[in-house]
Parts: sequence; structure tokens; C-alpha cells
Amino acid sequence: MGNIKKIAVLDNIVQAQMLESLLKERNIPHVMKTYHDSAYDGLFQGQQGWGHVEAPEEHESEILTMLDDLGIP
Repeated sequence: MGNIKKIAVLDNIVQAQMLESLLKERNIPHVMKTYHDSAYDGLFQGQQGWGHVEAPEEHESEILTMLDDLGIP
């Protein structure tokens, strides 16, 4: 397994759930990181997006293709 890197920023929970479903289906190791901070009640999610997906570098192009197929920029 290669280096883990931030692949894409996601705008909302729906995008995160759709992508995570595909990643699990294809057995691609990944981590979804939310930008929600309970101290600020999610303030930064409105500015920075819902969060991002991290995965090994070798899966980057496959994940970006999945996002494109889902219509997620």
C-alpha cells in the first residue's frame, strides 16, 4: 500500500455516503474525514466543505473517476 493522501474535498454528507459506498464495494482502503467541529457547531463546513477522502496514492485516479461518474466535481 502506497502513501496515504488527501484525494478530494466533498461538499456534503450525501456525496460522502455515495462515494464511501462505492469504495467499500470495490474494497478500496480509505478514510472519510469530516471538517465538523463541535466547538464551532460545524461553522467551517460551510466554508471548506463537508470534509475529504484520504486513500493510498495508487487509487487516486480510480477515486477521481468515481467522483466524476457520480457528477461530483
